[in-house]
Amino acid sequence: MHKWYVVQVFTAQEKKVKKALEEFRESSGVLDLIDEILLPTENVMEVKQGEHRITEKRIWPGYVLVKMQLTDETWQYVKGANGVIDFLGGEKPTFLSDEEVQEILSDLEDKKAGVTQKHKFQVGDRVKINDGVFVNFVGSITEVNQEKGRVSVLVLIFGRDTQVDDLEFWQVEEAGPED
Repeated sequence: MHKWYVVQVFTAQEKKVKKALEEFRESSGVLDLIDEILLPTENVMEVKQGEHRITEKRIWPGYVLVKMQLTDETWQYVKGANGVIDFLGGEKPTFLSDEEVQEILSDLEDKKAGVTQKHKFQVGDRVKINDGVFVNFVGSITEVNQEKGRVSVLVLIFGRDTQVDDLEFWQVEEAGPED
């Protein structure tokens, strides 16, 4: 019976591990035992210097999901692949429950259908300006322009509300409670 297992890998080597596990299944004699290798990713749109960029981001950096029948042979095959640290559960890997798998797969389907915004600012959010003339000022967002990747922030300067326009998303960050 094939079950889903979580394999911990070195961060930034997830694609290499997935490719290695897929390519050598047949020659290692585990083709029937290892069904699928899944690297959960989503497309994220960010705006940098006025340009829209869609990049593929890993949902769980450092982890790969493997659907397989756990035997000594498959355990050794996966564990011996370059970049693999260990199974979740160590010496006795624990498989994901059917409910967990369904939740993960449906979440991935939803994420594949669209593009996620990297910055999810909304009008009224408290932000701290981290670049430019008004660095370290805290204010609230009055306007969000997703297409241009810019926000306008209302800050308090010398006791007066002042509108700071055309700040790029990367120039502001969510304000913490102490700000």
